[in-house]
Amino acid sequence: MLRGRAVTLRPATEADVRALAAIRAEPEVRRWWRGSDDLTGAVRADLGDDDLHVYAIEHDGQVVGAIQWYAETDPDYRHASLDVFLDPAVRGAGLGVDAIRTLARHLIDEYGHHRFTIDPAAANSAAIRAYAKVGFRPVGVLRRYERGEDGRWHDGLLMDLLADDLVE
Repeated sequence: MLRGRAVTLRPATEADVRALAAIRAEPEVRRWWRGSDDLTGAVRADLGDDDLHVYAIEHDGQVVGAIQWYAETDPDYRHASLDVFLDPAVRGAGLGVDAIRTLARHLIDEYGHHRFTIDPAAANSAAIRAYAKVGFRPVGVLRRYERGEDGRWHDGLLMDLLADDLVE
């Protein structure tokens, strides 16, 4: 269990699937975190992926989102990649920033990671602002990076963070 200023991160379990699928179904979340029509199955698949570490984000005893990471294990390119989603009802309170900072600090201290990447949709300005508050910097636009619900390809933004740049 990892404790931030306002959030607690703990490994997500089967007991969290319903709450996380409901958050992913919120239109403001689903816009960026699509997945199949079976969001319960998508969350379960994430939990069952041995290479992915999924944490439930709790605030005031309630699950309000998830944050996950996976590692590039090639020693010459070693880094961790992060993804996060929050219930729209708690946005704007700094919980996402707290969760990202808490996980990054843990990955630095416990796993020795020196570099992190994150790849929000280029149009997701709220997420980009949150990542910048932690110290992530734009690397470049990933053109036509992912297919949207409209069937068209949309740009992503690759951002990275060096351990020395983490904003506490």
